[in-house]
Amino acid sequence: MSFHDIFKSSFLESVSEFSIVDTILGMAIAVVIGLYIFMIYKKTLLGIMYSSSFALTLVGLSLVTTLVIMAVTSNVVLSLGMVGALSIVRFRAAIKEPVEIVFLFWALAAGIVIGAGMIPLAIIGSAMIGVILLLFANRKIHNHPYILVLNLQDEKAEQEALGILGQDVERYIVKSKTVNAGGIELTAELRTKDATTDFVNQIQNIMGVENATLVSYNGEYMS
Repeated sequence: MSFHDIFKSSFLESVSEFSIVDTILGMAIAVVIGLYIFMIYKKTLLGIMYSSSFALTLVGLSLVTTLVIMAVTSNVVLSLGMVGALSIVRFRAAIKEPVEIVFLFWALAAGIVIGAGMIPLAIIGSAMIGVILLLFANRKIHNHPYILVLNLQDEKAEQEALGILGQDVERYIVKSKTVNAGGIELTAELRTKDATTDFVNQIQNIMGVENATLVSYNGEYMS
């Protein structure tokens, strides 16, 4: 049997058929799970991190992936064409938060599983992923990392400022200290008690403290 005869066999003619009922059911389940992913994304990324366009993309991605997998599984020839066509696709969308990658893969995986006909797996898996993300997103964070930058005139002001830090913050560590003719510049990483920052006002009132700046810190950038 030649290569041409293989693609002319009745096997390909039989698998090219698809069920309209199964297609409608699969797309409907994809919409429901896509909206569920949309809801989890909206609840876990609040404020400036939330992107409405990205959230809408998650729903569309679930639907498109489901449609593609249904087409691939129904026709072998079409699946070969899909592999070639999708291999040239490149995505250039910027990811603002690392957790957004999780939602992208979640939407893709849900579409693949639904398109393959494993609807119970898609429902159970998506429910578990959503619950886990909600639990970790709503976890209370009691330790708030900060960077404190002090401009001091002399060592006496430095000792008084460090004394206040030792009493009013949970813990601190001096990251850098620069001494020059103009005075002392000291940078300390610290974690507050219940997010209180009153100690900055106390340090600013110390004789010899020219400037006290407190900024949030996450290990990558300061804002």
